[in-house]
Amino acid sequence: MTTVQDIIAQLDLTPATTATPFHLRAGDIGMTVLCPQPLRTELTDYFAETLSDTAGQITVHLLPDQTLPNEPDWVEWARDAGKMGRKDAVADIDGARMIKKVRSGVTFVQSPEVAIAFGPLNENVSTVINFINTQILSTCLRDGWQLCHAAAIAGPTRSLAISGLSGGGKSTSVLKMMEHPDSRFVSNDRLLVRDGTPAQALGIPKHPRINPGTILGNPRLHAMLTPARRAELEAMPADDLWTLEDKYDLFIADIYGPNRMQLAAPLTDFWVLNWSRTATTPTTVTEVNLDRRPDLLSAIMKSPGAFHQHADGRFEPNGNTPTAAPFLDALRNVRVSEVSGRVDFDALSEIGRRLLDG
Repeated sequence: MTTVQDIIAQLDLTPATTATPFHLRAGDIGMTVLCPQPLRTELTDYFAETLSDTAGQITVHLLPDQTLPNEPDWVEWARDAGKMGRKDAVADIDGARMIKKVRSGVTFVQSPEVAIAFGPLNENVSTVINFINTQILSTCLRDGWQLCHAAAIAGPTRSLAISGLSGGGKSTSVLKMMEHPDSRFVSNDRLLVRDGTPAQALGIPKHPRINPGTILGNPRLHAMLTPARRAELEAMPADDLWTLEDKYDLFIADIYGPNRMQLAAPLTDFWVLNWSRTATTPTTVTEVNLDRRPDLLSAIMKSPGAFHQHADGRFEPNGNTPTAAPFLDALRNVRVSEVSGRVDFDALSEIGRRLLDG
């Protein structure tokens, strides 16, 4: 069987190992990234809020524009329910897994000892950022954390995570609550949670990627659009705007000022968006027993994906889905509530701001 050493032997690590490293920290997780310019500058600008002076326990090698002379036999990776088209392919080798992004050709080698990305990295920086953050996710998952599909914000006395179906409004809700001057951004889409008294939450160092509807609904964000693009979007039917996928990167420091990110926080509250744009009743937030609401739990649970290797060495099986029990345990000391009624971001953000103040 092909080994990870066989793959590494086909790559030239020199451009990474001779470059000046940079270091990141999220909670207790530290990471060292080795990559050449100009990618290094682009990444250090992106991760400016979480740069560290201390080398981490994880090392990532980034090798732009390299390819393998001999490709492995790829197997298509099953996507989450409701997702269409091929996205990832995998090839398991001795002690490691290779993952390839089908559309871009960016390829990864993943094991507890090795994390390498190669291919057209300069043209796919978002993919590289996701790979770096995946190392944090996998390390925490092996240490007993659970991965939630949630945005999160921390306030002076309480903190709040928000889940919902994709496009349900969790990013818009959290960014509106960032108007609270003492709030801190924790996560936009991936949140790690661990049981405790209180429970603990950990975000990953990733800035929000938001759709035009989120931008139009928040005056603070309007400058992210050109006047022409804004006028074009404002003329769209509301239903079309709600479903439009056209991602923009929002850098927290640029919009809200410095020191507004806080990746680690105690977790006190968790909301699940189950509201409707066609409802006529007011927006309400009602505490629920999550053990009795598997429909809401399904919106919270997130599969770790193809990159994750378990503590016993097994890689996440293709098509595997999370089980409820670990998430219920992790959220046992968190107040979980259902958001129902009509979609009203102003009303919800006001409830959220009051919650964050305790």
